Amino acid sequence: MKKHLIATLIGATVALSSPVASAATPEFPHLETVGIGEVITTPDTANIQVAVSLTRTSAKAAKKASDDAITALLNRLDKMGIDKKDVESANLSLQPQYSYPKNAEPKLTGYRASRNVSVTISELTMLNSILDGALSDGVNRVNGISFSSSKEAELKEKARMAAIKDAKAKAESLASGFGETLNGVWEIRYMDQNPIRPVAMRMAQAENANASYMDAEITIRDRVEVVFALSE
Repeated sequence: MKKHLIATLIGATVALSSPVASAATPEFPHLETVGIGEVITTPDTANIQVAVSLTRTSAKAAKKASDDAITALLNRLDKMGIDKKDVESANLSLQPQYSYPKNAEPKLTGYRASRNVSVTISELTMLNSILDGALSDGVNRVNGISFSSSKEAELKEKARMAAIKDAKAKAESLASGFGETLNGVWEIRYMDQNPIRPVAMRMAQAENANASYMDAEITIRDRVEVVFALSE
């Protein structure tokens, strides 16, 4: 019997593509197993998304107030030793604000200025200091805090190897239990799995993020489906 091996990888970058067609069901004795691998780790990196959004009577005043808050925050981060490559500041968004009186033309009431800043840190004990400092500098929104591990690629490989080992162990156990013998792999089907990361989304959560997530866990899983041929 000639072995037939197919590996299918579907990741986020090709999520909109048509799935790769699986090979036809083999016309010889076979069994299929699903291997699951899981690695649990604690985060060592956080990405903080903050913003300033405020309204002033003039566009110039709104821009200045926004720029002052962001400049103060960027200076603070620099003094804290945060590398500039780990800080991203978005361009200013400036929009007129109107009131809409009944039976009257809309009235210009001011201008809203908004700017976003993204900060990535590898020392989680700094999290509360950055948030408290940002709020005192005039930043008034915490859009989200996400946590990750700098070793995710390495841990993903461990999870994948565990999934492969699990699929093989199940196949060997099943074949032995039925008095059969495995005769190699006929097909492999694989779909990439994304890590499960803790995320804080609201200001109330962000205020206690340092305490809440120091012991948080990231679950990295992988899965593989394998069709094994059985000896005839």
